[in-house]
Amino acid sequence: MTYGHKEVGPQRYREDIGRYYEDFTVGDVYEHRPGRTITEVDNSWFTLLTMNTHPLHFDAEYAAKSEFGKPLVNSAFTLSVVAGMSVSDTSQKTIANLGWKEIKLTAPVFAGDTIYAESEVLEMRESKSRPTAGIVTVETRGVKADGTLFMSFVRSFLIPKTGHAVDDAANY
Repeated sequence: MTYGHKEVGPQRYREDIGRYYEDFTVGDVYEHRPGRTITEVDNSWFTLLTMNTHPLHFDAEYAAKSEFGKPLVNSAFTLSVVAGMSVSDTSQKTIANLGWKEIKLTAPVFAGDTIYAESEVLEMRESKSRPTAGIVTVETRGVKADGTLFMSFVRSFLIPKTGHAVDDAANY
């Protein structure tokens, strides 16, 4: 279940987002929506917030002389957006992120590009130390609206089994 509601009282419902360990199947692909159109402001703010001083991200004159001809969107920003897009489908109920690997940047992203994401379930196993949880590994891919793959990464997370998430508590 990705989106749903649970009854928390008479005629009272709370949104319930995310999957439990048992809701995953190796080979399943989740297309994350909505997409996100990246703006110049997104790129400038993120670049300055993170103290990235490379002029390729915020100096149009400098970037015009590069092979790209215009400012590149900061790849740490696109990584954050793509990961965020995947949360409701993959890790909304997660106990902990366990690791990231194989982050690949395969095409540039520019202001004005609309990006989407999708995640494929690669592996699953029950936790050896937590009987009420399992470990899920997904590959998440960032794709531009024109179909260009611009990013991929592999992420593993510890996810509760049904009935063991924080939001399953009666007083949450």
